[in-house]
Amino acid sequence: MKVEDIRKILVVGVGKMGQMIALQCARCGYEVVAYDAFPKSLETARVQIPALAADLVARQKMTPEDAEAALSRIHYTSHPEDGADADLLSESVVEDVELKAKVFGQFHQICQPKAVFTTNTSTLLPSMWAEATGRPAQFAALHFLDAFDAPLVDIMPHPGTSPEIVELLAAFAKRIKQVPLIFKKEYRGYVSNAIFGAMNDMAFKLVFMDKVASVEDVDRAVMIHLRMPAGIFGLLDRIGLDTIWHVMESNAKTSSDPGAQQFADEFKQLYIDKGWLGVKSGRGFYTYPDPAYLRPEFLGLDPQ
Repeated sequence: MKVEDIRKILVVGVGKMGQMIALQCARCGYEVVAYDAFPKSLETARVQIPALAADLVARQKMTPEDAEAALSRIHYTSHPEDGADADLLSESVVEDVELKAKVFGQFHQICQPKAVFTTNTSTLLPSMWAEATGRPAQFAALHFLDAFDAPLVDIMPHPGTSPEIVELLAAFAKRIKQVPLIFKKEYRGYVSNAIFGAMNDMAFKLVFMDKVASVEDVDRAVMIHLRMPAGIFGLLDRIGLDTIWHVMESNAKTSSDPGAQQFADEFKQLYIDKGWLGVKSGRGFYTYPDPAYLRPEFLGLDPQ
């Protein structure tokens, strides 16, 4: 398959990341099937994807006409068969190896043989369920960061991925206006996430384990010293604390530190059980839509 042969994209799982991927592909001219097995998630996507487009228009990253055209290319469905003729599948379901294997196995039976399968996993390795895809040579990780404001995609093949598929995905990434980072081998955390993950671990240690500093002061340090537009905890709110908790749970299963599971359980009680999931729920480490870290006085700097 050549990159010109990719015309229709099937996005499986339309949470925050799936929504972003669907809109980015659609705004670059691709027909998109946005699939989710849960009707509530699908209805949420029907509202949030147009909201994402409206935000891009407000920030002058899209014209109103381009936004309207992009939204017209997205077809929402809870019927797997609607993606049967897709040329490329992008999966963004929960970070669970068995679930991902089941989802890919299901779509292997439905999608055309030439279709390329990709995963947007941010913490797992594609080799964990490559065989379950039914087409391991046509499968790799195509991991997005923020298609609108941080246009990088990690292309991570597993040992059985065809080199031609890696080249195809790199060409596709450029077609959807992303910068491809091609991995020589599998590596947990990719590039940006590996760096960000190390920062996250230290931020959690400072605030929750060693109780050295507050959420706000850790974010002030990062924003002032590293000149980031938001601190660690502000960024985690954007990702979604439920996603962060799933990562904690996944890491705890393979960790030799018994405290890893204990902290994941405590984090769940502190935030997830209360419905404090970050930006999408209106509260996480900060409250929204007016989080403290975006206020001029937050950093305490002299405007002069």
